[in-house]
This record gives sequence, C-alpha cells and structure tokens, in this order.
Amino acid sequence: MELTVWRTFVTVCRLGSLSAAAAELNHTQSAVSRQIAGLERQLGVPLMERHARGVRPTPAGEVFRRHALATLNEADRAVRAARDVRDGAYDRPLVVGATPSLAAGIVPEAIRNLLKQAGSIRWSLLPGLSGQLHNRVVAGDLDMAVVTDAPPGLPNDPRVDRRFLGLDDMIVVLPVGHPQAGGGPVHMQMLADQTWVEDNDGSAALLRQHAARAGVSARIDLTAADLPGKLALVATGHAIALIPGVLTCALRTDVTTVGLVDPPTRGIYTVTPRRDPHPWAAPLLDQLATAFAGPRR
Repeated sequence: MELTVWRTFVTVCRLGSLSAAAAELNHTQSAVSRQIAGLERQLGVPLMERHARGVRPTPAGEVFRRHALATLNEADRAVRAARDVRDGAYDRPLVVGATPSLAAGIVPEAIRNLLKQAGSIRWSLLPGLSGQLHNRVVAGDLDMAVVTDAPPGLPNDPRVDRRFLGLDDMIVVLPVGHPQAGGGPVHMQMLADQTWVEDNDGSAALLRQHAARAGVSARIDLTAADLPGKLALVATGHAIALIPGVLTCALRTDVTTVGLVDPPTRGIYTVTPRRDPHPWAAPLLDQLATAFAGPRR
C-alpha cells in the first residue's frame, strides 16, 4: 500500500468531501475516488459511506483512519530526521510508548516536566498495548515504554530493564445519573446485573477475575474497538466499564466513576533497552516516578 493513498484517505475523512480533498491535494476528484476504491479492494472492506453532506468513514474506515494517521505522522518524522542528518542538524529524538490510559495523562505530564528541566528536546509519544510496546522497545523502535502487567503480564526479557512505578487501582466508569454515581466504593455484587463493555483482553480478564472473587459473573456484552469507543458507550448509557485509576484526570465530562471494594490492581512499569539507552531516558524515568506518585485529580 502506498502512503500517498493513505494520505488521500485521511484527508477525505478530515474534510468529509471527495471534491474538497481533491482540491487540497491538487488531484482530480476521479483520481481521489479511484484511490479510495483501490484501498477498499486491498483491505476487502468498505471504508467510506455517503451521507447528505458528503462522505464519512465506515466503522472499519474510522479504525483504519486512526492507524493510518499514526503511520503517516511517523513517516513524516522519518523524512524530517533523514533531512536533518543531511543538513548536519540531527538530534536523536526521544521516542516514548505508553498504553492508552497512561498516554492520556501521566506520561504527558512527565514529559512536560522533563522539558522544563531540559529545554528543547525532540520527542514523540506512541500509544499501544503493553505487549506491543515491549516488543517495539526490543526492536529499537522505542526508547522507553510505560506499560502494565495486566493479563497476560510482561515477559522476563534480558534485553530490557524494567522499573516498577507503582500499583494502579482499577475503577468503574458510569454514565452520569447512574444510581451508583457519587457514592463510595461498592461491592462487585451491586453491579452484577449491569452490562459491561471492554476494549482489550487484559482489562476483561481483570474484570472477570474480580467478579469471580466476589462470587458473581460480569456480563461483558459489548466490545469497543478502543478506549474512546469504550467511554462513548458508557457515556450514552449502553454499559459500564472497568478502567485504570490513572485515567480519572482525563475522563470526558459526561461520565463519572465509582471505586470498588478491594479493587483489582495492575502494576505500572517502564521498559527501556539495556543497550544504547537514550540520554534523556533516565531523567524521564525520574519524572514518571514523580508524576505517578503525585495526586491525580
């Protein structure tokens, strides 16, 4: 697949119009249509659908759009890095990976504090699941990953150093107006009749384990593609969900939370390569430890 076609697709999604995308990209509208159609043939799924005011991505198209945008941003950074080397101005960027919940608050806070200390540093933040991020550290794609030991856990790998930051209590996110909203910690039995939504196997495993310890089962009847989709289903009243406590400071305003009695926990760790660590990895690790230990609103 050519990145030019991916860029065309992302532009169409952003503008909601084939003709507007064609004008911005200096293509003909028919050329844009052919690129989108070719991409759909390669993937084997429809990516765009028409509506009264133009076009929009299908559910599959929206998922592909998010991944495509991340890939395009990385490609742009690769081009800039190569040109910096050509111009004698290359400064190795700090590339950090984090799980979605940690990328939503704790990690950006730590990077902000690092920049106050260090001044200008080229950096990027890439979200992913813990296993994927660990593998990218090993492969040399990431200088550091901030991950969790939620099921299936983290491998013991001699190629990386792992540092424990602390334990994070899982909490329940509810739609505003839910009967349990605003109360204190609740026993799992009080939520046994609820519909739950999950977006990854690790969180679902923690939920099932906690329910089993309480002698009940959790009805995970809905599945979301990612964390924003999970929160959207909660906000619109379709379900409740188990989420990391570190996410509390970054939640949307149309959901609320309640704690669990004897909640499930997950450990938070940094993973860094043992060979050729980035010069700013250790200072960032210290900032992460401070950010994780501080109050979370």
